[in-house]
Amino acid sequence: MGTGNESTAWERLLIPDSAEAEVIEMSETGEHRCTLRRLALLRDRMLSEYSAELRPGRAIGIFADNGIAWIAAFAAVVHAGAVPVPISVKLPRPGVEFIVADADLHTVLADRPRIASLSEWGVSALPLLEPGDAEERGSGGAGGEAVRRPDDELGLILYTSGSTGQPKGVELGNRTLRWIVETVAPAVARPETRMLVAAPLNHIAALMFALSCVSQRGTLVVMPRFESRAFLGAVERHRVTDLTGVPPMFAMLGREHDLLGELDLSSVARVTMGSAPSSHEMLAEIESWFPGASVTTSYGTTESGPGVFGPHPDGLPTPLGSVGAARRVPRIRLVDSDGEPTSGRGVLEVRSPSMMMRYRNRPDLVPPITSDGFHHTGDLFEVDDQGFFWFAGREDDVFKCGGETVYPQAVEEALEAHPAVLSAVVLPVPDALKGRKPVAFVLVSPGFEFDERALQQHVLGRLEPFAHPRRIWPLDAFPLAAANKVDRKRLAEAAFLACAEERPGPPAATRRSGRAE
Repeated sequence: MGTGNESTAWERLLIPDSAEAEVIEMSETGEHRCTLRRLALLRDRMLSEYSAELRPGRAIGIFADNGIAWIAAFAAVVHAGAVPVPISVKLPRPGVEFIVADADLHTVLADRPRIASLSEWGVSALPLLEPGDAEERGSGGAGGEAVRRPDDELGLILYTSGSTGQPKGVELGNRTLRWIVETVAPAVARPETRMLVAAPLNHIAALMFALSCVSQRGTLVVMPRFESRAFLGAVERHRVTDLTGVPPMFAMLGREHDLLGELDLSSVARVTMGSAPSSHEMLAEIESWFPGASVTTSYGTTESGPGVFGPHPDGLPTPLGSVGAARRVPRIRLVDSDGEPTSGRGVLEVRSPSMMMRYRNRPDLVPPITSDGFHHTGDLFEVDDQGFFWFAGREDDVFKCGGETVYPQAVEEALEAHPAVLSAVVLPVPDALKGRKPVAFVLVSPGFEFDERALQQHVLGRLEPFAHPRRIWPLDAFPLAAANKVDRKRLAEAAFLACAEERPGPPAATRRSGRAE
């Protein structure tokens, strides 16, 4: 079934023994703490209680808020040799029912608030056990040796949103979990790490950070969802050393200038930004909030995994905003629009040990894997003379305006270079003359007034005229979709309506508080 060196990796993944390191859950019912030793007991209790359901090769759903029980359930499913299928709690009933059927789930482990809904929908579900359950009922015996299955067998299914709105299941092998624990985790965390994760654990980045922290015997602080003031409060209260998140989360933090000035945030040593590019101005602003912390940009995809870039092989410091330099493994290359290798600028392709197996039950979707085994990410990158890579946008975000190519990321960076703009999103709307034209949404920096004309002139002073946004609208906060990323589809719909109806601003439905819905 497995080899000797697999044993150490799985034991680390399935919660190492520690009476000091803990998982701290910041839930709506209060703060809950659990040492890794108690977490292992909870895992073992689930293995004992649900031994008939947790069988090798079976797909088991996890439908719950981030928390102690979620992590114990994930560990129990993997320990039993079953296949975990995390389900987003933001999905409506049709989305959950689709995943249950598509993944052929044997059952779903769910927190108590969602058990009733699943039962009403006719979905087989079992309640997640909480730390108190293990103590009250006894540990139920040791969990025993982990079931070790071959690397090339299905080990995890992660669902991402597709362009049509239908969830898309990415099948990953057991080697993906091993890659995270053996290779990525030691570079991400250590025993003294105190990491805060507020993004949903059903997404690869948040899952990678959480597993890395636990497997390295660090202390993990988890929030069920991102809320800017609670996030900053948790940093001070728990002396957090490592922050992870995406640009919209940090843009929201920038609006909490009272807390940023009042709280003691000096414990923060590392800030890792991921999932989307950030302007140099925003990264510099983050450095000012957390003096002494290193601010880095990470990169990874569900299909080809995390840990793509790393430190420079010659020890050169990574410039602010760069994702780093190429590693020996995984292998990467840039290709042009014809798929031919190129240098300087191109679409990133990755060949990684954690490469996806296939899209589940989607014969209509050809996996974006080249004939020689590289994942075509669709992400545009530039590489400088020293070998540092820079995210330059999405291949499918690029659009033509009157025959000229507009790169939204470049326009966003131009807007964010203005002191009045905290963050920007640029996208196209239809235009009778040009075909498509750029428009923008911005978050205004505290203490500044919004002036659309001044921002347009600012962009015109930095880019060619065709690239400047014809309309700019201010928002209190960007609407967020999965993994706290900006919901560009929702913004595009709002922009289309605003332009079509010649309104002075977007529909009120796009305005949101500093909380991930």
